Amino acid sequence: MDTQPHLLVCISGHGFGHVAQTAPVLNALHERMPDLQITVRTTAPISHLRSRIHCPFNYMRESGGDVGILMHSALDAQVNETAAAYQQLHRDWGLTVSNESRALREIAPDFVLSNVGYLALAGAYRAGIPCAGMSSLNWADVFDHYCGAISGTHQIVEQINLSYANAGAFLQLTPHMPMMHLENRLQIGPIAHVGRNRRKEIDEFFGLGDGEKLVLVSLGGFDSRLSTEQWPRIPGVRWLIPASWRSAHPDALILEALEMNFSDVLASCDTLVCKLGYGSFVEAACSGVPVLYIHREDWPETPFLAKWLDENGTCKGVSRPRLESGDFFDELYDILDMPTEPIAAAGVAQAAEWLEQRLAR
Repeated sequence: MDTQPHLLVCISGHGFGHVAQTAPVLNALHERMPDLQITVRTTAPISHLRSRIHCPFNYMRESGGDVGILMHSALDAQVNETAAAYQQLHRDWGLTVSNESRALREIAPDFVLSNVGYLALAGAYRAGIPCAGMSSLNWADVFDHYCGAISGTHQIVEQINLSYANAGAFLQLTPHMPMMHLENRLQIGPIAHVGRNRRKEIDEFFGLGDGEKLVLVSLGGFDSRLSTEQWPRIPGVRWLIPASWRSAHPDALILEALEMNFSDVLASCDTLVCKLGYGSFVEAACSGVPVLYIHREDWPETPFLAKWLDENGTCKGVSRPRLESGDFFDELYDILDMPTEPIAAAGVAQAAEWLEQRLAR
């Protein structure tokens, strides 16, 4: 390609997991193609993008029709509201796709990568722009899981599936939902940004003593909190908690006070307490950090992510009521001192190489 290639990257704003999946690939791709022009289209805040994407990019703050799943909190889906939002988006699907196609022609990318909104893929296909999906899930399966029993949603699922199927490929990140209906799926390895262990700096900053355990608590980009005030004190354990939670627990430390990137903090902690999710699970496994996670019985990724982390990392799951009340210390003690061998984030190079081959044509 004689001119500078232009990649449009559409990233779902549903939590921070989709950014966590995409950013390492963009960083690796920039190393391979330093002249690549990257435009990122997402509702995720630019401050978070810049903390993850370490290469130049243009920012378009818009959803691109990506609904995702509407949430009451980090753990509670708004099923009826989600169904209504999809029904509105698909009311005149042909016109919606035409409008998206026109918008993409104006942006004029050489390739569209979507994690994991499907309207961008449908619009790119109609505009004749090469495109691919990339994620551990797809919205057809997730929407069908929550809303499939609601009247009028079957056609929506079919339209979503066709949007994914018409893409040049769907890069299926390990671990993932099965997606057996997507014949264009291309399975690749885990994707994560693996941080640097800076525990000595953290200990000095907070004045932690020898042998004190540091537990990072995070819900992955949703505006929700856990009732950490109800947690009993555990001798020798300190909790690293987001400032927005305003935790009154006497052993709480403020995450943002460190002014470190999240990946470095995670790699420096003894355990991660989180909700079940791709970004948290894979980043912890690739950093060799044990995980205590909240069961999400209604989330369709749950059996696949939990099985993978159990086989590739160190983890324990607890119910939400038990975590809220502080009744999880047996599980925490089980994993705090358990040695965990980091795994390789092999999918980063695989995805970057695949994209480089398409963009260099």
